[in-house]
Amino acid sequence: MLILLGSFLGLMILGVPVAIAMAVASLAFIIISGTVPDVILAQRMIAGVESFPLLAVPFFILAGNLMNIAGVTGRIYAFAVALVGWMRGGLAQVNIIGSVIFSGMSGTAIADAAGIGTIEIKAMKDHGYPTEVAVGVTAASATLGPIIPPSLPFVIYGMMSNTSIGALFLAGVIPGVLMTLFMMITVAIFARIYKWGSDATFSLRQIGTAGIEVAVVLGFPLLAYGLLWAGLPDNLAIGIALAVLLGLDYYFDFSAVMALMTPVILIGGMTMGWFTPTEAAAAAVIWSLFLGLVRYRSMTLRSLTKATFDTIETTASVLFIVTAASIFAWLLTVSNTAQILSDLILGLTQDKWVFLILVNLLLLFIGCFLDTIAAITIVVPILLPIALKLGVDPIHFGLIMVLNLMIGLLHPPLGMVLFVLSRIAKLSVERTTMAILPWLVPLFAALIAITFIPELTLWLPRQMGMVR
Repeated sequence: MLILLGSFLGLMILGVPVAIAMAVASLAFIIISGTVPDVILAQRMIAGVESFPLLAVPFFILAGNLMNIAGVTGRIYAFAVALVGWMRGGLAQVNIIGSVIFSGMSGTAIADAAGIGTIEIKAMKDHGYPTEVAVGVTAASATLGPIIPPSLPFVIYGMMSNTSIGALFLAGVIPGVLMTLFMMITVAIFARIYKWGSDATFSLRQIGTAGIEVAVVLGFPLLAYGLLWAGLPDNLAIGIALAVLLGLDYYFDFSAVMALMTPVILIGGMTMGWFTPTEAAAAAVIWSLFLGLVRYRSMTLRSLTKATFDTIETTASVLFIVTAASIFAWLLTVSNTAQILSDLILGLTQDKWVFLILVNLLLLFIGCFLDTIAAITIVVPILLPIALKLGVDPIHFGLIMVLNLMIGLLHPPLGMVLFVLSRIAKLSVERTTMAILPWLVPLFAALIAITFIPELTLWLPRQMGMVR
């Protein structure tokens, strides 16, 4: 245990990238202990990525990149302005609503911050908001990316815990709505304190148009379900509903209907059993290509190539972390380190709620130092068995874990969202950190509610028959 954890922590302190630190620590343990054959290192690393659910990772990353180059982010932003831009602190509210919509496409906080966050920060600065305010609300809203489905961290957690990824996706819907409400209330409070005005004129026509677009999007699944109830075959019912949608969009030239359809297609398809979460990722790519090449005609061969290479680069880094974390987590188990840590935690408390408080504190600390994917891969084999012994539902536990790690992305020394927004806003890391601090209040409020009210997480999967 000392060799494995000591060498890992030592390398992290020296500034070695987390994936290399885990791989070197694992190799040092194998060489020094002499109890594990050398070939196991390669075998376990390969086994770590030899998983069907992990195919969702490159597809969701590619879908997010394609959405950016297809001009979807701009359309989402314009839709959000029409919907809530007239409120006090309008562009801050737009920031949150835009992130909610984009979260249903990207699946990652970093993609959210770097994609629609770029537009939002510039717009807020142009309208006279302090840069710190623009950065703070963008950072807070970016955490919605992995909570509102689809979600890359949920894919990794589901793979590590043998939990239904579809159930995890559904479990994130109500917590995502709760986080959105808390953030919007925070904006309203700040708007009153700092006397922020509205950033768009109140227009019944614009609000009506936005409402019609929402109604058209919600009407798609209702029409599809109605046709299915009438006895039409699945393919024919979906085909008719989609044809009606495309006809309305073409005739009225809606600005955001097709973009808003992305989460409806993904969640609806998984709920109806038409495709798995992995296949949903591929469906998201196909829909993104349709929007960019056919509907909006905004993609070029050059931009498509760039999006592809960006996806390859990001996927390689994510999967390298997964491979290194797989061998590290396996060694934690076979060396009885995981059992020792488990016994230590159980020695402190046998109460479920006290355990969840300790888990929150631990994960908030870990999230400041470890990449989200690495943290999930390492921590799940240690903490999940304890959670199950104490009667914590694995889906509820997954939401708690992911939200804690998302908050960790906003903190130094390794918070990736922090560094992305620091670069976009051209602020120092120190000023960016201070700008984010007030916006942690709604996030912690949501974390407390989600931790101590399991039904916020489990009600929707239960209604869909995915959880007992």
